[in-house]
Amino acid sequence: MVKEKEEKPKDKEQLALEKEGAWLDDLVALLDRSVRANDYKQIVKVADQILARAPGDAEAKECKVTALIQAGDISQALQTIESSQTPSLDFRFHKAYCLYRLNQLSEALAALNGVERSENVLQLEAQILYRKGEFGECISSYQKNFKEHKLNSTEIKTNIVAAYIARGRATEVSQLMESLKVSAHNGFEMAYNAACASIERKEFSKAEELLLLAHRIGQESLIEDDYTEEEIEDELAPISVQLAYVQQMQGCTEEAVESYNRVLKRKPVDALSVAIASNNLIAIRGGKDLFDSLKKSDKLLENKGLGQKLQFAEGLDHKLSTRQKEAISFNRCLLLLHSNKLSQARQFVSSLMETFPDSIIPTILSLAVTFKERKQAHVENVLDNYAAEHPKSATDASVVRAQATAAAGNFLEAAKSLEAIPELRHKPGMIATIVALREKGGDVQGAEIVLDNAVEYWRNHTGDDVRSTLETIIQEAAAFKLGHNKMKAAASMFEQLVSSSSTMVKMEALNGLVCSTAFSEPSKARSYEKQLPPLPGLSALNAEALERAAPTKRGRVGEDRVEATKTGDGKLDKVRPARKRKRKPLYPKGFDPANPGPPPDPERWLPKRERSSFRPKKKDKRNAQIRGAQGSVTRDKSVDTGGANGNVSSIVTGPRPAADGKKGNSSISSEVTVPHPGTGSRKGKKKGRQQS
Repeated sequence: MVKEKEEKPKDKEQLALEKEGAWLDDLVALLDRSVRANDYKQIVKVADQILARAPGDAEAKECKVTALIQAGDISQALQTIESSQTPSLDFRFHKAYCLYRLNQLSEALAALNGVERSENVLQLEAQILYRKGEFGECISSYQKNFKEHKLNSTEIKTNIVAAYIARGRATEVSQLMESLKVSAHNGFEMAYNAACASIERKEFSKAEELLLLAHRIGQESLIEDDYTEEEIEDELAPISVQLAYVQQMQGCTEEAVESYNRVLKRKPVDALSVAIASNNLIAIRGGKDLFDSLKKSDKLLENKGLGQKLQFAEGLDHKLSTRQKEAISFNRCLLLLHSNKLSQARQFVSSLMETFPDSIIPTILSLAVTFKERKQAHVENVLDNYAAEHPKSATDASVVRAQATAAAGNFLEAAKSLEAIPELRHKPGMIATIVALREKGGDVQGAEIVLDNAVEYWRNHTGDDVRSTLETIIQEAAAFKLGHNKMKAAASMFEQLVSSSSTMVKMEALNGLVCSTAFSEPSKARSYEKQLPPLPGLSALNAEALERAAPTKRGRVGEDRVEATKTGDGKLDKVRPARKRKRKPLYPKGFDPANPGPPPDPERWLPKRERSSFRPKKKDKRNAQIRGAQGSVTRDKSVDTGGANGNVSSIVTGPRPAADGKKGNSSISSEVTVPHPGTGSRKGKKKGRQQS
C-alpha cells in the first residue's frame, strides 16, 4: 500500500487571510444587493466596512460617494472625495456636482476644467451657468450639448426654453419650440415654461390656459407614478403660485389673494413657492395688514439689516434670482416705511447697498427714508449727483426726482425733470404726465406747447404703429384746446382727424368739431352735424315744444319733481308736478301714537353700572365670622398695614389678547396666533382666595 501524503497544517496568518477574504466576499455581495435595492444608508455602511479592511477599494469608495449624493448628504460626499487617495478614481465630476449643490458655483465651474466634455459634464456646466445668471453662456452650452451629442431628451429642451426666458428672449420661444419640435403637451414642465414666456410677453390669458394645461398634465402623470395627494400638491405648487400671479396681473385681486392664501395654508415643501406667494401677497396688501405682512417678510430673511450683507432664509439664497431678491428686499423696506420704523429701514437699506452694489434700488429706498424725514432738498441734490456719476441709471434717477418734487408740490419742477429725459419725453404716457403736471402747476400754455411738440415729433417719426399713436396724441391735444376755450386751434386739429382717421376716431372727431365750431361758425357746425349718425329714440321729440317748455330744476331733496306728458301725436303737452307718495310712519308693535305714554329713559342703552341711578351694593359686615379670643374685634385688612401679611395681594392680569382685527389689521391671516391670557391671572386669583 502506498502511504498517503499528509497535508501540512495551515499557519495562523494563512487562516486569517482566508477568513478575511471570506469576509470581503460577503461584504461585496451585500454591497451589490444594497445597490440593487437602492438602500443608500446600507450602501454607505457596507462600503465603510469594506474600506476599513481594504482602503484602496475603488468600487466601494465610488459606491459610497454616489450613495451619499443620492441620500442628500452632499457635505459628507464632498469630504469623502477630498480625503480620497485613490489615483485610479476621477472624482472631478462628482466634486463639481457637490459644489454646485452647495451653491459654490465658481468652485464648481473650476472643478470641471480638464474633464472630458461628455453629455453629463456639459449639462452640469449649463446648470451651473444658469444658476450664476450667465444665461447667454448657458444657452451656448445647451446648444453645444444638443448638437454634438444629438440628444433628443425633453429635459434638455425644457432647460433650453427656460434659459431663453431667463435671458429675456421670450419673444423667440415660440420659434424655438418649433425648431426643437416640442409643444406644451410634451410635459407639464414644458407647458409651465411656455406659460412663463407668455407672461413675459404680457399675454396673460394665454398664460392662464397654458398653466391650467400644465396643472392637468402634471396631475395625471404624478397620479400614474403613485404620488400621494400631498406630494402632488407639493410638486405642482409653482404652477398654483404662477396662476395666482396671472390672476393678480389680470386685475382679479380677490381670487389672487385666495389662491396665495391657499398655497400658504398647505405649507408646501418648495421654499421658493412659499417665498413668492408671500411676497406677492404683501405686494397686493400694500399698506394694509402691516403686522401680518412684516411677519411673513421676517420668515424670508435671516438677518433683518445690521449693515451687513443681506442673507435670505435657508433654501432660498441659491433658488431666488437676482430680480426676485430685489423685489422681496424692496417690499421689506416699504413695509418698514409704512410702519414708520425709519431707523430699522435705514439699517435695512445699508444691508441692501452691501448686497446689491450695482443696483439703483437701495439708493432710491435710502432717499425714500430721507424724504419721509422731510429733507426734500437733500433728496434732489443726491439724485442730481447720482445721475451725473451713473449715466446708465440717469433715467431712473430723473424719474425718482420728478416723483419726489411732485410729492412736495413743485409740479413745474417735476415736469422739467421729466422733460430732461430725451428717450422718454415723446412717449404717450410721459406726454400725458408732463401735461398733467404743467396744468396742475398753472402753466396751461406750457402744457399746450408740449402737446404741439409731441404732434410734430410723431408726424415726422417713422416706425411701427406710428399712425395710431399720432391719432391718439392729436385727439388728446384737440380735446385739451377745446377744454381751455381755444376753439379755432381745436377745430383745426379735429379737421385733421376727420380727414385721415379710422371710422371710430372720425366719429369722435366730428363730435368735437361740432362743439368747437358751434360758437364761431354755426353754419359749419350744422354741416358737420349732418354727418353724425342720428341718436336712437329722439325721432319723436319736437325741438320747438322743448324750447317753449318751462325750464325744470334739478331734483333736490324737498323739491317737487316735474314730469311731462305726451299727447296722441307724440307732442309734449304740459308740465305738471309729480305726485308725492305719502308713507305712513312705522311704529313698534303694540304702540299707540294717540297715547304714547311717558318718554323712554335716555340711559336705557347704557350698562347698569354706568347709569346715574346705579348704586353699588355694600357688604354686610354683621354676619362676619369673629375669630380669636372672646371680645376681639374684626379689622379690615385693607386698613391693616402692619406685619408681614398685612398687604392685600392684587390679582395679576395676564397679557391681553390682540385687537382681533378691530384696529389696523382688518383681515388677520389664519397663520397669525392671537395671544391668550397667561397663567398669571389664575395664580393671582388662587393666592387672593387663600388670603381672603
